[in-house]
Amino acid sequence: MLAEQPELFSSHDAPIPSTGHLHSFHTQLLKWVGNKQKQADSIISYFPRSFGTYLEPFLGSGGVLGTLAPEKAIASDVFLPLIEIWQTLRANKDLLKRQYADRHALISVLGKREAYEAVLKNFNERPNGADLLFLCRTCYGGVVRFRKDDGYMSTPVGPHSPVPPGSFDRRVDIWHARTSGATFLHLDFADAMGLAKKGDLVYCDPPYVDTQSILYGAQAFSLDRLLDAIEVCKSRGVRVALSIDGTKFSGKKICNVPVPRGLFAREESVLVGRSMLKRFQMDGKTLEAHEVHDRLLLTY
Repeated sequence: MLAEQPELFSSHDAPIPSTGHLHSFHTQLLKWVGNKQKQADSIISYFPRSFGTYLEPFLGSGGVLGTLAPEKAIASDVFLPLIEIWQTLRANKDLLKRQYADRHALISVLGKREAYEAVLKNFNERPNGADLLFLCRTCYGGVVRFRKDDGYMSTPVGPHSPVPPGSFDRRVDIWHARTSGATFLHLDFADAMGLAKKGDLVYCDPPYVDTQSILYGAQAFSLDRLLDAIEVCKSRGVRVALSIDGTKFSGKKICNVPVPRGLFAREESVLVGRSMLKRFQMDGKTLEAHEVHDRLLLTY
């Protein structure tokens, strides 16, 4: 006999800040490859109806966190400059606005490419959140890519015009409200997941084994370590949802990432769209044949 499935989340059950309705939330704070904001409603629909603290140990651009807008959350990442952005958002949102505006102002003085390269040079000499904020909004496709030999960010400037400071200020206000219940920590994912207690919910969106070896932190990422941490969480009564490689090339390639038998209770498929990382690697060509589906694995 199948075990009774938990009642699934409805967006109408979520705490909704004064900034807007959950389903209409598409305003991005960071431009970031792998951002799950467009898929967040679909992912959240598979969350339990109720849970304690929400934990997201691979925060990135926080697309699911921002859409969910939980009353209590622990959001973390191993990439310190990234977490500095989020911590500044919570502690001093006006400072975050000034950091972006100061770097954006260089465009009118130096030109976009020269301004980008000046900020990139400073970031590579002294990695910090203020520079990364401008870089991720200005680089090609939000692909925060690092050279393997020396760890330098090597992404070129993008063809788009970065969002002007006034528009970015409004985004900061929205995200400050939607993350009011979150604490942002610089932690390895296993340490972050160790904070979860019975009844909590963990959502993991790690670097993808099949495609993302060039992205920050991906070279050192161990899927086996993550699966072990998920097993420990499950044994403590913590529910875990994991986004992982699914199919690419519009279903023609199946990314067969092995997972231990019995660790997950079920699997769902989430349409991601066309691969921005692949578009970057193919120099901006349109990718009609590169539609991607993720696997969403659930321990409950």
